[in-house]
Amino acid sequence: MTEDHAALAAALDAADPLARFRDAFVDSDEVTAYLDGNSLGRPTRASADRLARFATERWGARLIRGWDEEWYDLPLTLGDRIGAVTLGAAPGQTFVGDSTTVILYKLVRAALSAPQVAGRDEIVLDAGNFPTDRYVLEGVAREHGATLRWITPEHDAGVTPEQVAGVLSDRTALVLLSHVAYRSGYVSDAAAITALAHDAGALVLWDLCHSVGALPVELDAWGVDLAAGCTYKYLNGGPGAPAFGYVRADLQDALTQPIQGWMGSAAPFEMGPAYAPHDGVRRFLSGTPAIVGMLAMQDMLDLIDDAGIAAVRAKSVALTEHATALVDDLLLPLGARYASPRDPARRGSHVTVDHYAFEATLPLLWERGVIPDFRRPDGLRLGLSPLSTSFDEVRVGVEAVRDALREVLDGRAVAVARVSGTAGSATGPDRDAAGLGGDATGPDGVA
Repeated sequence: MTEDHAALAAALDAADPLARFRDAFVDSDEVTAYLDGNSLGRPTRASADRLARFATERWGARLIRGWDEEWYDLPLTLGDRIGAVTLGAAPGQTFVGDSTTVILYKLVRAALSAPQVAGRDEIVLDAGNFPTDRYVLEGVAREHGATLRWITPEHDAGVTPEQVAGVLSDRTALVLLSHVAYRSGYVSDAAAITALAHDAGALVLWDLCHSVGALPVELDAWGVDLAAGCTYKYLNGGPGAPAFGYVRADLQDALTQPIQGWMGSAAPFEMGPAYAPHDGVRRFLSGTPAIVGMLAMQDMLDLIDDAGIAAVRAKSVALTEHATALVDDLLLPLGARYASPRDPARRGSHVTVDHYAFEATLPLLWERGVIPDFRRPDGLRLGLSPLSTSFDEVRVGVEAVRDALREVLDGRAVAVARVSGTAGSATGPDRDAAGLGGDATGPDGVA
């Protein structure tokens, strides 16, 4: 069976029209299989060179002159580049700056200040969203006396238009959802949900952290009001690279963002006595932008532009289909549960698999240079960045997960035998004897 998997992976790599892009990324002898591109993308070779040159050629040589020559406008010119290559957004609507959390806060507060939602006091969100989104909304709701209307999606899915329609009302001010669910990888129908919210008189803010750079996004065509996303996943901007925000052009002058800083003022270098917002999307900037943090993503945007986002999405689908087949063959027989959508059209660029013993496999996998992602209580995410990941890398990674899982389960079976004097397996009916009982299989109780 292993030979069949290896032969299939080799054939898929040989036929991959995007295979040439793998050489564009920094490689390491310490890593055998990197399956966490949905948390932190690999650096590009071009970015490694750009970062080194920046210290001597731009920062070292130009010094403070760099602000007049490039840096002052970089949050907006880079925002336009992100918009054009990955967001389906016309110029003048996207900015780069701050963390995802701060930008979400700014945009949520700005949305609640919009004249068209005056008098409305409800915010729609989902219980399965990434903690930052939920925490920000909980804080804003306390500040504004707003009510949170929760949607609870299925464990292996995400928010549907029907669920949103069920909670919308004439009190809804804002809907905040993730386009791709961070745990299951479910792709929500952003166009349909946006239309439903607009029909109800509400605004929509989409979190694009797990979709930007991996699948097509069409903010302008969908009529989206607001969006935010990080740049260190599929845009490969590096650890802590600044996030981006999107504000539809016709909304910008009507919104008030709460963190009034000098870079978003109408005349930042006049250092005036009072704040007046700049025209356009610049008003959503606050403090001095993180220029060094904006460097690496520029090279990844070039690669995505070269490949084309449609081809990137096609490779993503092929990779997750390959991973799904491997999971079915190698992990489900060991008691794992597939926890992502089976329909590739509803699945982003990662696959989640649940098993109560996965957390114990991580030290073994890391020692062997295999790096997946783990999300409690028991979800292993296989994050597949299309331009940097090969099909054989996926095979090697999933086979390593199988081997590590077997070792953990066998070790626990030995522990059971020693404690109870039996040869019972910790993966079967006698699992409670090893102290492995309870709700160890996740919220739905399925292994």
